[in-house]
Amino acid sequence: MDQIAALPYRIDADGHAYVMLITSRETKRWVLPKGDLMKGYAPHEAAAFEAFEEAGLRGIPCPTALGTFPYLKRRRTGRTHRLVVTVFPFSVVEQVDDWPERSERHTQWFALDDAVEAVDEPELKELIAGFSEPPIPPELAHRVFPGFTVRTKRKIRLVGWFQALMPKQGQFFDLFEAHAQTLVAGADALARLLHNEGETGDHIREIVDREHEADAIIREVLQDVRRVFVTPFDRSAIADLIGVMDDAIDQMHGTAKAIELYGLTSFAPEMRDMAGIVVEAARVTAEAIPLLRSLGDNAGRLHELTARLIQIEGHADDIHDAGLKALFKTHGDGNPMAFIVGREIYSHLEKIIDRFEDVANEIEGLVIDHA
Repeated sequence: MDQIAALPYRIDADGHAYVMLITSRETKRWVLPKGDLMKGYAPHEAAAFEAFEEAGLRGIPCPTALGTFPYLKRRRTGRTHRLVVTVFPFSVVEQVDDWPERSERHTQWFALDDAVEAVDEPELKELIAGFSEPPIPPELAHRVFPGFTVRTKRKIRLVGWFQALMPKQGQFFDLFEAHAQTLVAGADALARLLHNEGETGDHIREIVDREHEADAIIREVLQDVRRVFVTPFDRSAIADLIGVMDDAIDQMHGTAKAIELYGLTSFAPEMRDMAGIVVEAARVTAEAIPLLRSLGDNAGRLHELTARLIQIEGHADDIHDAGLKALFKTHGDGNPMAFIVGREIYSHLEKIIDRFEDVANEIEGLVIDHA
């Protein structure tokens, strides 16, 4: 890679995704915060540094790149040089009041379609266009109590595999999508916890609450499966998919409770990186689940999303191994209890991401079986 960039994003209360663009210093065109690799910083850490320097943004970077795009950089001599920029997703926590380049650039939040139109580079347009928002509004995540009615603002036509796999009487899709939103909320709280963004107790309570919501949702799914006639194969497919999703939020809950139990307040860089991957995995899952409503139309995109989940799981394994090595080097001889506690946190984080890989495998299996 020649340069690195952050793709700063946020998802509002209605479930709409926005990305922040900034103006370049000389031409004032809309670009991403970007810069050169920095000695002593991993590429995603350098991207986060540029996001703060150029836009005043603080947040959670994902260490697995989203993609690359080329652009022509004009030198002071007037000559141009082709550079390749590697882009990292960056979940924004806040924009501070002041930052080093505030007087030199403008910043603006764009809806995804508007951001695509605002940038010049074709490959960057494709990257932003592919960074889709979850299609279902987050209020579905509040379907947690018996008797609470899910209301969607639009009727959704049941087509393709769902007509054969699930009966119209059930509310399986609404429940799957509600559960996916608990994963997004839980992942965000976990990442903030490991990045020391806000009060530890608040983030732990948020994760616990989301895990309780997810438990109520999976109970309703299993009740629907028993109540509504489906074939044994269909019951298995439903239970397997919601089961691995629930395992992911359960592991987030286990991580939070372990942090609370041991009173941890600081975390290794590798732990923070794995939390960034959890955030990305939850975002991708939240996009993928609603696409199952029309499997034939969305098979291509689902292949892309499951490939992304598997890619980031592989990267997480490498980070996990590096973190354990660093932990052993630091505490293996002189402080075995610190090593044992740290290893437990790494184990929990690895299991969260493994469960997202299981989600990818379940979705891919449905795509193959019902295409």
